Amino acid sequence: MKFFWWRRKDSLNAELDGLGQGEDWERRTLQKLALDALSEQKRARNWGILFKSLTFIYVAVVLGMTVDWTSYRDATVGARHTALVDLVGVIEARGDANGDKLITALQSAFKDSNTQGVILRINSPGGSPVQSGLIYDEIRRLRTQYPDTPLHVVVEDICASGGYYVAAAADNIYVDKASIVGSIGVVMSGWGATGLMEKLGIERRVLTAGENKAFLDPFLPQDDKQRAHALGMLREIHQQFIDMVKQGRGERLKETPEMFSGLVWSGARSVELGLADGLGSVESVARDVIKAPDIIDFTEKQNVAERLARRFGAGVGASLGQVMGNALSGVGLR
Repeated sequence: MKFFWWRRKDSLNAELDGLGQGEDWERRTLQKLALDALSEQKRARNWGILFKSLTFIYVAVVLGMTVDWTSYRDATVGARHTALVDLVGVIEARGDANGDKLITALQSAFKDSNTQGVILRINSPGGSPVQSGLIYDEIRRLRTQYPDTPLHVVVEDICASGGYYVAAAADNIYVDKASIVGSIGVVMSGWGATGLMEKLGIERRVLTAGENKAFLDPFLPQDDKQRAHALGMLREIHQQFIDMVKQGRGERLKETPEMFSGLVWSGARSVELGLADGLGSVESVARDVIKAPDIIDFTEKQNVAERLARRFGAGVGASLGQVMGNALSGVGLR
Protein backbone atom coordinates (compact mmCIF):
# COMPACT_ATOMS: atom_id res chain seq x y z
CA MET A 1 0.00 0.00 0.00
CA LYS A 2 2.85 2.39 0.80
CA PHE A 3 4.56 1.58 -2.54
CA PHE A 4 1.34 2.31 -4.41
CA TRP A 5 0.94 5.68 -2.66
CA TRP A 6 4.48 6.79 -3.52
CA ARG A 7 3.97 5.79 -7.16
CA ARG A 8 0.90 7.99 -7.32
CA LYS A 9 2.86 10.80 -5.67
CA ASP A 10 5.77 10.55 -8.16
CA SER A 11 3.39 10.39 -11.12
CA LEU A 12 1.55 13.49 -9.91
CA ASN A 13 4.81 15.38 -9.40
CA ALA A 14 5.90 14.55 -12.96
CA GLU A 15 2.63 15.79 -14.41
CA LEU A 16 2.78 19.02 -12.45
CA ASP A 17 6.40 19.62 -13.47
CA GLY A 18 5.21 19.65 -17.07
CA LEU A 19 3.08 22.73 -16.52
CA GLY A 20 6.17 24.94 -16.99
CA GLN A 21 8.26 27.25 -14.93
CA GLY A 22 6.05 30.28 -15.60
CA GLU A 23 3.28 28.78 -13.68
CA ASP A 24 5.43 27.80 -10.70
CA TRP A 25 3.15 29.06 -7.96
CA GLU A 26 0.09 27.45 -9.53
CA ARG A 27 2.04 24.22 -9.86
CA ARG A 28 3.14 24.29 -6.21
CA THR A 29 -0.40 25.06 -5.06
CA LEU A 30 -1.90 22.23 -7.10
CA GLN A 31 0.87 19.91 -5.96
CA LYS A 32 0.18 20.71 -2.31
CA LEU A 33 -3.56 20.21 -2.72
CA ALA A 34 -3.09 16.92 -4.54
CA LEU A 35 -0.58 15.61 -2.02
CA ASP A 36 -2.87 16.61 0.83
CA ALA A 37 -5.72 14.71 -0.84
CA LEU A 38 -3.54 11.63 -1.22
CA SER A 39 -2.47 11.85 2.42
CA GLU A 40 -6.12 12.11 3.49
CA GLN A 41 -6.98 9.03 1.45
CA LYS A 42 -4.11 7.17 3.07
CA ARG A 43 -5.28 8.16 6.56
CA ALA A 44 -8.84 7.14 5.70
CA ARG A 45 -7.63 3.72 4.52
CA ASN A 46 -5.53 3.26 7.64
CA TRP A 47 -8.46 4.17 9.92
CA GLY A 48 -10.70 1.83 7.93
CA ILE A 49 -8.24 -1.02 8.37
CA LEU A 50 -7.96 -0.23 12.08
CA PHE A 51 -11.73 -0.24 12.66
CA LYS A 52 -12.17 -3.45 10.66
CA SER A 53 -9.40 -5.07 12.68
CA LEU A 54 -10.98 -3.96 15.96
CA THR A 55 -14.37 -5.26 14.80
CA PHE A 56 -12.83 -8.61 13.91
CA ILE A 57 -11.09 -8.82 17.30
CA TYR A 58 -14.34 -7.92 19.10
CA VAL A 59 -16.31 -10.59 17.26
CA ALA A 60 -13.58 -13.14 17.94
CA VAL A 61 -13.61 -12.30 21.67
CA VAL A 62 -17.42 -12.57 21.85
CA LEU A 63 -17.38 -15.93 20.09
CA GLY A 64 -14.61 -17.07 22.39
CA MET A 65 -16.75 -16.16 25.40
CA THR A 66 -19.86 -17.93 24.09
CA VAL A 67 -18.33 -21.14 22.79
CA ASP A 68 -17.59 -23.78 25.40
CA TRP A 69 -14.00 -24.67 24.56
CA THR A 70 -13.59 -26.84 27.63
CA SER A 71 -14.71 -30.41 27.83
CA TYR A 72 -15.04 -33.17 30.32
CA ARG A 73 -13.70 -35.60 27.74
CA ASP A 74 -10.85 -37.33 29.51
CA ALA A 75 -11.15 -40.45 27.40
CA THR A 76 -9.83 -41.24 23.96
CA VAL A 77 -12.57 -41.64 21.36
CA GLY A 78 -13.13 -45.35 20.77
CA ALA A 79 -12.01 -46.43 24.25
CA ARG A 80 -14.22 -47.95 26.94
CA HIS A 81 -15.72 -45.09 28.91
CA THR A 82 -18.46 -43.83 31.18
CA ALA A 83 -20.94 -41.51 29.45
CA LEU A 84 -21.94 -38.36 31.32
CA VAL A 85 -25.14 -36.34 30.79
CA ASP A 86 -25.93 -33.22 32.82
CA LEU A 87 -29.38 -32.13 33.98
CA VAL A 88 -28.87 -28.65 35.43
CA GLY A 89 -31.45 -26.01 36.35
CA VAL A 90 -35.21 -25.82 36.18
CA ILE A 91 -36.79 -28.51 34.01
CA GLU A 92 -38.89 -26.65 31.46
CA ALA A 93 -39.78 -26.89 27.80
CA ARG A 94 -37.84 -23.77 26.76
CA GLY A 95 -34.96 -24.04 29.19
CA ASP A 96 -31.61 -25.77 29.01
CA ALA A 97 -33.01 -28.74 30.97
CA ASN A 98 -35.80 -29.79 28.63
CA GLY A 99 -36.97 -33.17 27.46
CA ASP A 100 -35.68 -32.88 23.89
CA LYS A 101 -32.10 -32.04 24.86
CA LEU A 102 -31.89 -34.58 27.66
CA ILE A 103 -33.43 -37.37 25.60
CA THR A 104 -31.13 -36.68 22.64
CA ALA A 105 -28.07 -36.72 24.90
CA LEU A 106 -29.14 -39.94 26.64
CA GLN A 107 -29.81 -41.68 23.33
CA SER A 108 -26.36 -40.72 22.05
CA ALA A 109 -24.75 -41.96 25.26
CA PHE A 110 -26.46 -45.36 25.12
CA LYS A 111 -25.89 -45.84 21.37
CA ASP A 112 -22.13 -45.47 21.70
CA SER A 113 -20.79 -49.00 21.56
CA ASN A 114 -17.96 -48.18 23.98
CA THR A 115 -20.23 -46.82 26.70
CA GLN A 116 -19.94 -49.07 29.74
CA GLY A 117 -22.46 -47.12 31.79
CA VAL A 118 -24.22 -43.77 31.88
CA ILE A 119 -24.17 -41.19 34.66
CA LEU A 120 -26.95 -38.62 34.77
CA ARG A 121 -25.63 -35.79 36.93
CA ILE A 122 -28.55 -33.84 38.41
CA ASN A 123 -28.52 -30.40 39.99
CA SER A 124 -32.15 -29.29 39.69
CA PRO A 125 -34.94 -27.97 41.94
CA GLY A 126 -37.58 -29.49 39.65
CA GLY A 127 -39.95 -28.00 37.13
CA SER A 128 -42.46 -29.24 34.57
CA PRO A 129 -44.13 -32.58 35.36
CA VAL A 130 -44.55 -33.18 31.63
CA GLN A 131 -40.86 -32.67 30.78
CA SER A 132 -39.84 -34.71 33.83
CA GLY A 133 -42.17 -37.51 32.79
CA LEU A 134 -40.81 -37.54 29.23
CA ILE A 135 -37.25 -37.94 30.51
CA TYR A 136 -38.31 -40.61 33.04
CA ASP A 137 -40.08 -42.67 30.37
CA GLU A 138 -37.12 -42.43 27.98
CA ILE A 139 -34.69 -43.61 30.64
CA ARG A 140 -36.88 -46.65 31.30
CA ARG A 141 -37.12 -47.36 27.56
CA LEU A 142 -33.37 -47.07 27.04
CA ARG A 143 -32.67 -49.35 29.98
CA THR A 144 -34.92 -51.96 28.36
CA GLN A 145 -33.28 -51.50 24.96
CA TYR A 146 -29.74 -51.62 26.42
CA PRO A 147 -30.08 -53.98 29.40
CA ASP A 148 -26.30 -54.34 29.82
CA THR A 149 -25.73 -50.58 30.10
CA PRO A 150 -26.59 -49.26 33.57
CA LEU A 151 -27.68 -45.70 34.26
CA HIS A 152 -26.85 -44.14 37.61
CA VAL A 153 -27.82 -40.70 38.90
CA VAL A 154 -25.29 -38.58 40.77
CA VAL A 155 -26.82 -35.71 42.73
CA GLU A 156 -24.81 -32.58 43.41
CA ASP A 157 -26.46 -29.70 45.34
CA ILE A 158 -30.14 -30.48 44.82
CA CYS A 159 -32.37 -33.13 43.31
CA ALA A 160 -35.87 -32.09 44.27
CA SER A 161 -39.37 -32.51 42.92
CA GLY A 162 -39.19 -32.93 39.11
CA GLY A 163 -35.45 -33.56 39.43
CA TYR A 164 -36.17 -36.49 41.76
CA TYR A 165 -38.98 -37.66 39.44
CA VAL A 166 -36.30 -38.14 36.76
CA ALA A 167 -33.79 -39.66 39.19
CA ALA A 168 -36.25 -42.35 40.29
CA ALA A 169 -35.90 -44.00 36.86
CA ALA A 170 -32.20 -44.74 37.40
CA ASP A 171 -30.66 -48.01 38.53
CA ASN A 172 -29.09 -46.27 41.51
CA ILE A 173 -28.97 -42.77 42.98
CA TYR A 174 -25.78 -41.46 44.56
CA VAL A 175 -25.66 -38.26 46.60
CA ASP A 176 -23.38 -36.08 48.65
CA LYS A 177 -24.14 -36.21 52.34
CA ALA A 178 -25.23 -32.55 52.21
CA SER A 179 -27.28 -32.78 48.99
CA ILE A 180 -30.95 -31.74 49.13
CA VAL A 181 -33.24 -34.58 48.03
CA GLY A 182 -36.99 -35.12 47.87
CA SER A 183 -39.87 -32.65 47.60
CA ILE A 184 -42.23 -35.26 46.18
CA GLY A 185 -45.22 -33.02 45.64
CA VAL A 186 -46.97 -30.76 43.13
CA VAL A 187 -47.65 -27.02 43.32
CA MET A 188 -49.86 -24.58 41.43
CA SER A 189 -48.97 -21.04 42.34
CA GLY A 190 -50.77 -17.78 41.69
CA TRP A 191 -51.90 -14.59 43.40
CA GLY A 192 -55.03 -12.57 44.03
CA ALA A 193 -55.48 -8.81 43.57
CA THR A 194 -59.20 -8.25 44.14
CA GLY A 195 -58.77 -6.23 47.36
CA LEU A 196 -56.09 -4.04 45.80
CA MET A 197 -58.25 -3.38 42.76
CA GLU A 198 -61.13 -2.26 44.95
CA LYS A 199 -58.86 0.17 46.82
CA LEU A 200 -57.59 1.61 43.57
CA GLY A 201 -61.05 1.83 42.07
CA ILE A 202 -60.19 -0.55 39.22
CA GLU A 203 -62.96 -2.64 37.69
CA ARG A 204 -62.10 -6.00 36.12
CA ARG A 205 -63.99 -6.71 32.87
CA VAL A 206 -63.75 -10.16 31.36
CA LEU A 207 -66.07 -11.90 28.91
CA THR A 208 -66.02 -15.68 28.47
CA ALA A 209 -67.84 -18.35 26.50
CA GLY A 210 -67.74 -21.18 29.00
CA GLU A 211 -68.33 -20.61 32.70
CA ASN A 212 -64.87 -21.83 33.71
CA LYS A 213 -62.85 -20.17 30.95
CA ALA A 214 -61.52 -17.56 33.40
CA PHE A 215 -60.27 -20.41 35.59
CA LEU A 216 -58.60 -19.06 38.76
CA ASP A 217 -58.36 -15.54 37.33
CA PRO A 218 -56.26 -13.58 39.88
CA PHE A 219 -58.40 -10.47 39.38
CA LEU A 220 -61.63 -12.26 40.34
CA PRO A 221 -62.68 -13.68 43.72
CA GLN A 222 -61.72 -17.34 44.06
CA ASP A 223 -64.47 -19.72 43.02
CA ASP A 224 -64.90 -22.72 45.37
CA LYS A 225 -65.80 -25.12 42.55
CA GLN A 226 -62.79 -24.08 40.49
CA ARG A 227 -60.51 -24.37 43.52
CA ALA A 228 -61.80 -27.89 44.21
CA HIS A 229 -61.21 -28.84 40.58
CA ALA A 230 -57.64 -27.52 40.71
CA LEU A 231 -56.91 -29.44 43.91
CA GLY A 232 -58.28 -32.61 42.35
CA MET A 233 -56.00 -32.15 39.35
CA LEU A 234 -52.98 -31.58 41.62
CA ARG A 235 -53.78 -34.74 43.60
CA GLU A 236 -53.97 -36.71 40.36
CA ILE A 237 -50.55 -35.46 39.20
CA HIS A 238 -49.14 -36.02 42.68
CA GLN A 239 -50.31 -39.64 42.61
CA GLN A 240 -48.66 -40.09 39.21
CA PHE A 241 -45.44 -38.77 40.75
CA ILE A 242 -45.72 -41.14 43.72
CA ASP A 243 -46.40 -44.11 41.46
CA MET A 244 -43.31 -43.38 39.36
CA VAL A 245 -41.13 -43.08 42.46
CA LYS A 246 -42.44 -46.38 43.83
CA GLN A 247 -41.97 -48.05 40.46
CA GLY A 248 -38.39 -46.83 40.19
CA ARG A 249 -37.28 -47.34 43.78
CA GLY A 250 -39.29 -50.46 44.60
CA GLU A 251 -38.59 -52.18 47.89
CA ARG A 252 -35.67 -49.88 48.64
CA LEU A 253 -38.12 -47.21 49.87
CA LYS A 254 -38.66 -47.07 53.61
CA GLU A 255 -41.96 -45.21 53.47
CA THR A 256 -42.91 -42.76 56.19
CA PRO A 257 -46.02 -40.54 56.45
CA GLU A 258 -43.91 -37.53 55.38
CA MET A 259 -42.14 -39.15 52.43
CA PHE A 260 -44.63 -37.94 49.82
CA SER A 261 -45.63 -34.73 51.60
CA GLY A 262 -43.24 -32.42 49.73
CA LEU A 263 -40.52 -32.37 52.42
CA VAL A 264 -36.83 -32.50 51.53
CA TRP A 265 -33.98 -34.29 53.27
CA SER A 266 -30.22 -34.21 53.35
CA GLY A 267 -28.34 -36.64 51.17
CA ALA A 268 -27.32 -38.70 54.18
CA ARG A 269 -30.92 -38.95 55.41
CA SER A 270 -32.18 -39.77 51.92
CA VAL A 271 -29.95 -42.86 51.90
CA GLU A 272 -31.50 -43.98 55.19
CA LEU A 273 -35.01 -43.51 53.76
CA GLY A 274 -34.20 -45.42 50.59
CA LEU A 275 -34.61 -42.36 48.39
CA ALA A 276 -30.93 -42.77 47.45
CA ASP A 277 -28.52 -45.70 47.44
CA GLY A 278 -25.28 -44.27 48.74
CA LEU A 279 -22.72 -41.50 48.73
CA GLY A 280 -20.75 -40.88 45.59
CA SER A 281 -19.49 -38.47 42.95
CA VAL A 282 -19.22 -38.69 39.17
CA GLU A 283 -15.62 -39.82 39.42
CA SER A 284 -16.20 -42.41 42.15
CA VAL A 285 -19.23 -43.93 40.43
CA ALA A 286 -17.41 -44.12 37.09
CA ARG A 287 -14.35 -45.66 38.73
CA ASP A 288 -15.84 -47.95 41.41
CA VAL A 289 -19.36 -48.79 40.18
CA ILE A 290 -19.22 -48.73 36.38
CA LYS A 291 -15.53 -49.70 36.35
CA ALA A 292 -14.77 -47.29 33.49
CA PRO A 293 -12.93 -44.28 34.97
CA ASP A 294 -12.57 -42.47 31.62
CA ILE A 295 -15.50 -40.08 31.19
CA ILE A 296 -17.00 -38.61 28.00
CA ASP A 297 -19.55 -35.82 28.26
CA PHE A 298 -22.58 -36.37 25.98
CA THR A 299 -24.51 -33.36 27.25
CA GLU A 300 -26.19 -31.34 24.50
CA LYS A 301 -24.42 -27.97 24.46
CA GLN A 302 -25.90 -24.65 23.38
CA ASN A 303 -24.86 -23.58 19.90
CA VAL A 304 -23.27 -20.19 19.29
CA ALA A 305 -26.55 -18.55 18.27
CA GLU A 306 -28.27 -19.70 21.47
CA ARG A 307 -25.40 -18.46 23.61
CA LEU A 308 -25.37 -15.06 21.88
CA ALA A 309 -29.13 -14.72 22.23
CA ARG A 310 -28.99 -15.57 25.92
CA ARG A 311 -25.95 -13.37 26.61
CA PHE A 312 -27.33 -10.28 24.87
CA GLY A 313 -30.86 -10.55 26.19
CA ALA A 314 -32.80 -11.66 23.14
CA GLY A 315 -34.83 -13.98 25.34
CA VAL A 316 -35.75 -11.45 28.03
CA GLY A 317 -39.22 -10.85 26.64
CA ALA A 318 -39.97 -14.56 26.41
CA SER A 319 -38.69 -15.09 29.95
CA LEU A 320 -40.92 -12.35 31.33
CA GLY A 321 -43.89 -13.79 29.51
CA GLN A 322 -43.14 -17.21 30.93
CA VAL A 323 -42.90 -15.83 34.46
CA MET A 324 -46.28 -14.15 34.04
CA GLY A 325 -47.78 -17.35 32.70
CA ASN A 326 -46.41 -19.38 35.59
CA ALA A 327 -47.77 -16.85 38.08
CA LEU A 328 -51.25 -17.26 36.63
CA SER A 329 -51.58 -20.98 36.04
CA GLY A 330 -48.25 -22.78 36.39
CA VAL A 331 -48.29 -26.36 37.59
CA GLY A 332 -44.88 -27.63 38.63
CA LEU A 333 -42.93 -30.27 40.46
CA ARG A 334 -40.96 -27.76 42.52
